[in-house]
Amino acid sequence: MKPELLNGANLAFIGDAYFELFIREYLINQQITNQNDLHKLAVRYVSASAHHKIVEKLELMLTEEERTIFKRGRNHKYHFSRKNVKMGEYLSSSGLEALIGFLYLKKDFARLSVILNQAIAIIEGSNE
Repeated sequence: MKPELLNGANLAFIGDAYFELFIREYLINQQITNQNDLHKLAVRYVSASAHHKIVEKLELMLTEEERTIFKRGRNHKYHFSRKNVKMGEYLSSSGLEALIGFLYLKKDFARLSVILNQAIAIIEGSNE
C-alpha cells in the first residue's frame, strides 16, 4: 500500500485510530486506571477542538510534504453534520488525523513520535 496515493479521508481513518490508541496507552502509562478518569482525560487529547489547538502550534514545524498531507485531509469533501463541533475544528482535526495516518502507514515512526509527543505537550500546556 502506498500511503501517498490514499485520499484524505482514508488517511484520517487510520490516523484517528492510531492517535486514539497512542493516547490511551499514554494515559495508562501515567498510572491512571479509573475508567471514568481515563475517558475524561482521553477526550482532552482526541477531540476536534484539541486537534485544532495542536494544529495551530504544530503547523510551523511541519515539512512541506507533511503540510501537503495535512491539507489533503483538511480539504477532503466530508459530509459534515456534527452539531457540537465547529466546521473549522472538524477540518483541522481531519487534517491532523490524515497526517498521523500517513506517517503511520509510511512507517516513519521516528517522525510520528516527535509529532505525537509534541501534541501531548501542547494539550498539557493549554490545560494549566
